[in-house]
Amino acid sequence: MGEERFRNKVTWFTFFYSILVVWVHSYNGELFLGKTIQGQTLTKVEHFFGDTVGQIAVPGFFVISAYLFYRNFHWKSLGSKWKSRVRSIIIPYVLWNVIYYAGYAMGSRLPFITQVMGKGSIPFHLESIGDAVIHSRYLYVFWYLQQLILLLALAPVLYLLLKRVWSGVLFLGIVFGAVWMAEDFPCLNEDALLYYGVGAFLALHGRFLEQGFYRKRGLAGLGILGAGLINFYFTKELFQPGTIVLYRLLIPIGLWMITDEKLLGSPRPWMECNFFLYAIHFALVRLVNKAVALVAPPVFWIPMLLYLMMPGLMVAVSFWISVGLKRYLPKLWSVLNGGR
Repeated sequence: MGEERFRNKVTWFTFFYSILVVWVHSYNGELFLGKTIQGQTLTKVEHFFGDTVGQIAVPGFFVISAYLFYRNFHWKSLGSKWKSRVRSIIIPYVLWNVIYYAGYAMGSRLPFITQVMGKGSIPFHLESIGDAVIHSRYLYVFWYLQQLILLLALAPVLYLLLKRVWSGVLFLGIVFGAVWMAEDFPCLNEDALLYYGVGAFLALHGRFLEQGFYRKRGLAGLGILGAGLINFYFTKELFQPGTIVLYRLLIPIGLWMITDEKLLGSPRPWMECNFFLYAIHFALVRLVNKAVALVAPPVFWIPMLLYLMMPGLMVAVSFWISVGLKRYLPKLWSVLNGGR
């Protein structure tokens, strides 16, 4: 496929994963209905989307991020790739964590907002700002970016290990063994390392993923997708860490391979600010759910409808905020969206 079609496909997939991430953070059954039978039923329905389908989203992000970094990689490109990621990842990571911390700290001093947030009084000083940035204390979803920054720092080591097929397969096998044995790496999430490592390996050795759709690729994709679904079944039966990461890894790869990019077309404008949606949705989802729960009657259909509508609502809100920022504060928008 051509470069434009490849980029369009990346946008479509990241948009799809962003929708799933919103669902992961939109649970509201117990918030609206408490520990009633209706509340438990709604929670089961919501967790089907969030704890099963939704769990392929972040692995998909890791695979795509690694693929884009190691695509056309060589030693001379390392500096420029690191430089571009400072702008697209590190600076937005710091800024968004500071914004969330400031928002929560100020909100905790306003009576109605404090009631909705439910976090009590949040201290406002330099040490707390540092803690908020380092640990994503108030923007939990940015654990993904935190791990991504660590993985980017390891780029020279990962490239040495993955640039040859045999050493790459051995390395990924060792990482998967650690996942299977539930071993913990210091600072680095071993699941993230596996997802990212596979994405990097595919970029270095699997450029067939960028070829136009053809029958063999589609059949191979169906096989990978089937293997992911089998591991999903084993996960439900055994809840083994190895089967969990396999289904979360294989399904995004299988979906990419069976999707004919010619059928996707050009992404719509509201599909192109996925990073901004990822960053902003966390607070908005909680604010909407908690605010509605304060005034809505405890009936099943209200939280269920709100849950189903939440991705569309977040896409609409984030898009119109982005339109305003692009028009009136373009430099701020560029920084918040990582220059995308």
